[in-house]
Amino acid sequence: MARNLQNNSRRSALPEAEEHCEGFRQTREAQRAALVEDYVELIADLIAEGQEARQVDIAERLGVAQPTVAKMLARLSESGLISRKPYRGVFLTEAGEKLARESRERHEIVEAFLKMLGVDERTARIDAEGIEHYVSAETLDAFRRALASGKA
Repeated sequence: MARNLQNNSRRSALPEAEEHCEGFRQTREAQRAALVEDYVELIADLIAEGQEARQVDIAERLGVAQPTVAKMLARLSESGLISRKPYRGVFLTEAGEKLARESRERHEIVEAFLKMLGVDERTARIDAEGIEHYVSAETLDAFRRALASGKA
């Protein structure tokens, strides 16, 4: 198998530098956006479950320290994605709600596609959490079409 991988890598040439650079640029952009999307999506989920989106709950669910959450919430507030009220939870602005909906939709499409491929539910949910941030609009549309046609 290692020999096959070596043979395949010899056959494929590197893309042109500009094209190669674009792939890395898109990945860096997705990495920056992923954290913001995770936060707004979680805040929306907590609110939808009838809970307040409190800093302590966000920290617990993301598996990070409360000071980390406090820094991100300040950033989200500065970006106009959330509003905060003293002694209350965190609330999404219209822009935050829109971003949360878009992120949730990407997650659901990726998760459904993975399940259609035969990936078990738990693994599909976990994997979709990462993939959703990196999938291009074109690939996401291909996932949608495959789901709609019932074939992967």
